[in-house]
Parts: sequence; C-alpha cells; structure tokens
Amino acid sequence: MIEYLIGVDGGGTGTRVRLASANGVELAQASAGPSGLSHGIQNAWTTIMQAIGEACAVADIGSPPLSSMAIGLGLAGVHNKEWAAQFVASDPGFAALVLGTDGFSTLMGAHGGEPGAIVAIGTGSVGEAMLEDGSKVEVGGWGFPAGDEASGAWMGLRALNHIEQVIDGRVAGGAFAREVIEACGGSRDAVQVWLGRANQTAYASLARFVILHGDTDPVARAILEHAGREVASIAHALDPSARLPLALCGGLGEVLLAWLPPETRARCLAPQGDSAQGALRMIERHLKKAAP
Repeated sequence: MIEYLIGVDGGGTGTRVRLASANGVELAQASAGPSGLSHGIQNAWTTIMQAIGEACAVADIGSPPLSSMAIGLGLAGVHNKEWAAQFVASDPGFAALVLGTDGFSTLMGAHGGEPGAIVAIGTGSVGEAMLEDGSKVEVGGWGFPAGDEASGAWMGLRALNHIEQVIDGRVAGGAFAREVIEACGGSRDAVQVWLGRANQTAYASLARFVILHGDTDPVARAILEHAGREVASIAHALDPSARLPLALCGGLGEVLLAWLPPETRARCLAPQGDSAQGALRMIERHLKKAAP
C-alpha cells in the first residue's frame, strides 16, 4: 500500500525533494548535492536517497519501507536514453516510479499541470511547453558545453574565456576578471589546473560573478544581455504565437528576467510551483492512470 509520495528535482548543482502523504498533503522538504545523471547513476541514487532520508527525518516518520513510497523524478540528463534506462533499472524498490526530464517536472510545477511554457535556467537550461491539446514541445536541453544556452555553466564558460584573454594581455580586465581569476586559483598555472578538473557544476559556480558585475562591467553585461536574447529565442521557438503563459524557472530564472527583451519580459508570469512540486504531480498522475 502506498503511504507516501516523493517528488525529486535533480540537477547538476543540487537536488530538492518534497515528501507528501498519499493524498498529496506535503509533509517535508529536503535538499542534497547534485543528482543529474551526468554525475553517474549510482551517485544520483545515493544523493536522492540521502535527501529522502532527510525529508523523512523532518517529517518524523522514521524510515518507511520503499515499497510504501511512490516517486516522481525530474532529472537532468534524462535525454540520454541509456542513462535513463540504467537509472530506472537501478530502482532500489519503490512501489511506483515515473521519470522525466527536470524541464518537464519544472513545467508541471510552474503551470499546475495546465498548458503553458517555461524556460528553466540553472546549471543547464531547457525550454518546455504543453499545448492546449496536451502535446509537448521541447527546445534546447542539448547539454553543456554544446548547448544549455543562458545557463550558469554557459555564463561560466564565457567568463573563463574572458579571463584567458585578460591573463594573456589580449584585452583589459577589471574587477570582474580579477575575481574570476582568483576563484580559479589566482594565476595562469592555477587556472590551467582548474580547467583540467572543471565540470558543468564548476563552470556554473562562476555565474555569480557575471551576475554581480552585470551593471558595472561591460563584458559581464554583454554575457547577461546575450543570455536574455537566448531565453527569448527559446521562448519563441516553444510558442511562436505567444499565446501560452510563460514562466522563467530555475535558480537563474528570476535573475534573468531583468535581461530579457521587453516583449518577452512582458509575457512572463511567476511560476505556481517548483520542479519538485511538478515531480509530485507527475507521480500523482501516473498513479491515477495506473489505477483500475
């Protein structure tokens, strides 16, 4: 018998879990490190189970058997079908499981399961829409470094390119460049070591400097303006008629609102809920469809 529902939002930087009763009443929340599938299948499950354990502790329900739990997950990296299949095959024993992209869970949370469009911008980025007829549209989500336009990792990559040119003496640098250089070790040799170890999450950690200096540094400002144009392009491709409600979501969604072209910004509404809430909606819908 299913007693608890779990919604998981797993990305390249962090994992958020919402725990609810079988009738959908939320009991607790918890968070943990990254569980995007690019970090490894076993790592994803370990991180998710850690966050679930913390949520159960907050709710003071002990350690219920997994057979009493149904789980919905929106995870980064699900576009890779091999990774997704390996993840599902490693299910440790939940009563029911439904897996989708973190973009789809974000869409479900932002518009309460109703038609709408979102551009989710965090460590990575993706655009998702559900049309009036229930069909889905996806734009972007190709992954870093080839895609994920406007994301934290995308910004960090551009910040790195800037400091490489500053260190070389090809361009002048200000406080923005100095702070990024310091964050990467403080010297040419240290930056080379940083580059050799860096992953998507590491690049995304540098986005904070872009945002901090966006109003004062021309390079940081240009990165943010470019990001705003990329978000607008994703939104247009999702819904060329601009009829659907649009929400910017993810850790950088609110930040980038100010950098959108005016016509795109005017369409944006605040999301109703987050990706973990959307994952709860996913498992609720799955159970309803599976019910006899």
